[in-house]
Amino acid sequence: MNLTKEIAPFEVVKRVGECADALGLEAYVVGGFVRDLLLKRKNKKAKDIDFVCVGSGITLAKEVAASFGEHVPLSVFKNFGTAMIKLEDWELEFVGARKESYRHDSRKPIVEDGTLQEDQERRDFTINAMAISINKANYGELVDPFDGVRDLKRKLIRTPLDPDTTFSDDPLRMLRAVRFAAQLDFDIEPATFDGLIRNAERLKIISGERIIGELNKIILSETPSYGFKLLFVSKLLHQFFPEMVDLQGVDSVGDKSHKDNFYHTLQVLDNVSTTTDNLWLRWAAIMHDIAKPATKRFNKKVGWTFHGHEDKGARMTPKIFRKLKLPMDERMKYVQKLVRLHLRPIALVNDKVTDSAVRRLLYEAGDDVDDLMKLCRADVTSKNPNRVKRFLANFDKVERKIQEVEEKDHVRNFQPPVSGEEIMEIFGLSPSKIVGELKEEIKEAILEGQIENNKDQAIQLMYRLAKAKGITKKEN
Repeated sequence: MNLTKEIAPFEVVKRVGECADALGLEAYVVGGFVRDLLLKRKNKKAKDIDFVCVGSGITLAKEVAASFGEHVPLSVFKNFGTAMIKLEDWELEFVGARKESYRHDSRKPIVEDGTLQEDQERRDFTINAMAISINKANYGELVDPFDGVRDLKRKLIRTPLDPDTTFSDDPLRMLRAVRFAAQLDFDIEPATFDGLIRNAERLKIISGERIIGELNKIILSETPSYGFKLLFVSKLLHQFFPEMVDLQGVDSVGDKSHKDNFYHTLQVLDNVSTTTDNLWLRWAAIMHDIAKPATKRFNKKVGWTFHGHEDKGARMTPKIFRKLKLPMDERMKYVQKLVRLHLRPIALVNDKVTDSAVRRLLYEAGDDVDDLMKLCRADVTSKNPNRVKRFLANFDKVERKIQEVEEKDHVRNFQPPVSGEEIMEIFGLSPSKIVGELKEEIKEAILEGQIENNKDQAIQLMYRLAKAKGITKKEN
């Protein structure tokens, strides 16, 4: 197969080929660029191109950089034998063809110079092991020793060598198999999937940072539940996220049973994913019921209960984020907040709910209230269409209430109109418990609707509260 037409729009590929000819090197485009070219897939990173040459990739990169006649950013990584050129929106990576061998206790390979075939053999999957020649003599010729084109047509993820060898050598490839299946909506070939199961425990030698990098790509796929089901069945998920595995299963006592919270969580994740690409909102969907196993109780009258799972889940969030090497910053706090609040909006459906309850939710959720409502809507997973319709109509009602109160009171993200510094200045106080109490009581009065959210009313209340506590204004 010749792909000259397909690579014609990419002038930079032709330039690299000309530089390789000038150096007398065999050179090829390899990897994801070739795969996505054949799939006609517009990857977000389509302008990242990997080049392999039989010889020194660093030498070829330097020749390409020099060919532009002006300085272009060239990064050389001698320890890895690779180089990278950043050119406008292109990112070009160069490496010499190599063969690899592995020790059992490490995924870091022993690397030696190799042939193109040996380089292709070391790659993870057949669909990533294809190469296109860019030398003038055979420009555009596809080198496909493992039938990658056929696997693309069959929508299959398959290893080029025995899967036990591929996965034992570098266990991260098992997560990559699931990630590519999720991103491309491919199946994992049965023998390859069996290899995942046999080698799942090898994942323990992989760093948490590398694992979470692949997991986040699975979460950002169009239908992330597919990837999670593959992770679960292969036992890969058990190696790094047992808290999520614990959600699976149904307990019954007599005729009372609860839903399978693992598959419910996956449905919520898919539902959220139809409305947003926000990774952290998707993580909130994953985490929203994470504490149900820990809070599960059986009550003879009402059946199974999970009281307090939202608060317990919020407390579990930092520990899980830390263990999974997720960021311990505002993104974690955002997920924690949504987990803690995810049951609150449905409690506002009742017509007798006061504005103060809505104000309090707005105050606690702040700018994330819209994302909270997306999560709440996604949490409706009943198979009864009438019930789904009723719940979603209730959330419409809640959103109208939120909008009405916000337009009237402006309490989303509000800060009490009187600061602690002002209280200390007016009454000549030092930082103390009484200052915090005055500030808190003013905030509560606004949230309860006792005063409006403005400075004049807050100051008047402050003087009344201070007088009741025996505090007088500082004399000038």
